[in-house]
Amino acid sequence: MLQKSSQFMKQANLINGEWVAADSGKTIDVINPATGLKIGTVPNAGKVETRRAIDAAAEAFKTWRKTSVLERSKLMRKLHDAILDNQDALAELLTLEQGKSLTEAKGEIGMSAAYILWYAEEARRTYGDVVPSPWADRRILVTKEPLGVIGAITPWNFPSSMLARKIGPALASGCTAVVKPATQTPYSGLVWGALCEEVGIPKGVVNILTGSASEIGGEITSNPLVRKITFTGSTEIGKILIKQAADTVKKVSMELGGNAPFIVFNDADLNRAVDGAIAAKFRNSGQTCVCTNRFLVQSGIYDAFVEKFAAATDKLKVGNGLDAGTQQGPLIDDKAVAKVEEFIADAKEKGGRIVTGGKRHALGGSFFEPTVIGDATPDMLFTTEEIFGPVAPIYKFETEQEAIDLANNTQFGLASYFYTQDLGRVFRVSEGLKYGMVGVNEGMITTVEAPFGGLKESGLGKEGGHQGIEDYLDTKYICVGGLGL
Repeated sequence: MLQKSSQFMKQANLINGEWVAADSGKTIDVINPATGLKIGTVPNAGKVETRRAIDAAAEAFKTWRKTSVLERSKLMRKLHDAILDNQDALAELLTLEQGKSLTEAKGEIGMSAAYILWYAEEARRTYGDVVPSPWADRRILVTKEPLGVIGAITPWNFPSSMLARKIGPALASGCTAVVKPATQTPYSGLVWGALCEEVGIPKGVVNILTGSASEIGGEITSNPLVRKITFTGSTEIGKILIKQAADTVKKVSMELGGNAPFIVFNDADLNRAVDGAIAAKFRNSGQTCVCTNRFLVQSGIYDAFVEKFAAATDKLKVGNGLDAGTQQGPLIDDKAVAKVEEFIADAKEKGGRIVTGGKRHALGGSFFEPTVIGDATPDMLFTTEEIFGPVAPIYKFETEQEAIDLANNTQFGLASYFYTQDLGRVFRVSEGLKYGMVGVNEGMITTVEAPFGGLKESGLGKEGGHQGIEDYLDTKYICVGGLGL
């Protein structure tokens, strides 16, 4: 099964430059969601191991922060090159443990490398200021300095690129890191330790632990040596981490849940809207925080959109991510399938119409048919809850303002999309949508150059863009007097 990727499958934790087991010797099985078979094991670490990793990161910070930005940038460029040199092997490993198609996995590895290169460049642009002084004999300087040790907790749906978004700005700013990847996809996290070692990043700068989320996360949030927590995951867990981090007043960056609307107006380019809808809904089998959760389609184009969208959905190839041509892999586990089935049953009970799909795939396991549900109504569960699966409910609306109101009627505010050819509407709707990201006539908008992050209960802070490094820096004001001016 493991071919190219076997050399990167680390089954130990990296603490202070050493690959180690859990103190207890306990392990966690890692399962291939496409086959249900065990791939291997990783350590089941807890508080004690995490404390050692934090201590190591704090010690490494003393020297890493003093490493010149040029040297940090050079090491990060080497890391970027190492990722791309091993793109095929890293993608294979990602597909084995997560299930997404090999094509998508290669794209994610490429995006990971791109984030590292971006922050290698941004490392040299953390500018300060010289502020005009109100005092004739003093000068005012504003500088940017690295925070210290950061704790990063990452999800299973994008186990490589989500880590790149956190390790990248941490290394660039001069911070050190303690990382907990998701238990379902630990190998794509642990491999970052191997790559950092390979390119010469000093020991203790990046530490990676697998194991108990409550114990590792609890130590990260409570330990005063950790000055920032960056988390990607559910809003529920994010709120817990924010509360826990408050006791030591840590900085927090939270990329949380979404409920993305996808609005199609009567004047939209129908074919372009359908293509964008497929990309925005079914990427990673619908298991992304920016995946469309609700399709809002104006009445004049509703029937035509449903028909064309369902036809395109029917053409998606479901299968093992390693098989050629696969577009839809399995869901991550049986719990994810059960959740999708609950949404569909609720929709059918409340008058929803299954246009295509609607059940487990013939392949068995956690494979599920890409599903389109027509005649969706606001009282259905997926109106307010994140689906995180290949189910596309389609609602009908009449007016522009109704579409904006329906789109904003949620506590979330991560990503949104809409299609129109009316230039005035482009600006009215863009400004009316309470979301951190808006795609206009585009269903795929994530890029390293732009800030990624949400509003309301979808999170705090930004990842990507020049904004992404700011949360890893302290701003310091220096007033210099006695200059004899």
